[in-house]
Amino acid sequence: MPHPDAFAEIAENLTYLDDWEDRYRYIIELGQALPPLAEGEKNAATKVSGCVSQVWLVSERVGDLLRYRGESDAMIVRGLAAILIALYSGRPAPEIAETDAIALFDELGLREHLSTQRSNGLVAMVNRIRSEARAVAA
Repeated sequence: MPHPDAFAEIAENLTYLDDWEDRYRYIIELGQALPPLAEGEKNAATKVSGCVSQVWLVSERVGDLLRYRGESDAMIVRGLAAILIALYSGRPAPEIAETDAIALFDELGLREHLSTQRSNGLVAMVNRIRSEARAVAA
């Protein structure tokens, strides 16, 4: 299944950045472009457990599609959330449930320079999104 245009553009841009400092800067920029969540949306129900930094993911059903918004108090994690949102948002729940973002991140070489804590946080965000999608699809 093809990836959304927003994710495909991010993946393409990352292929042009060989230097890890440039990749980190780009990931941070992606996170900075995320609109902030309302304070009321940052609660126990939207907080992602398993992340060292604070991360909130809000999902909304729009017809057959799921849309995601998110925020983190850590710049790189916020950028990783932005990439996940580009990958998953606006897709049907069964597609989301089947899309393995971790494998895609590995293909792009995005996890190899993440700390163990950030990598674990990424996995926690992916697991949260995919498990919600599986529940909606059931």
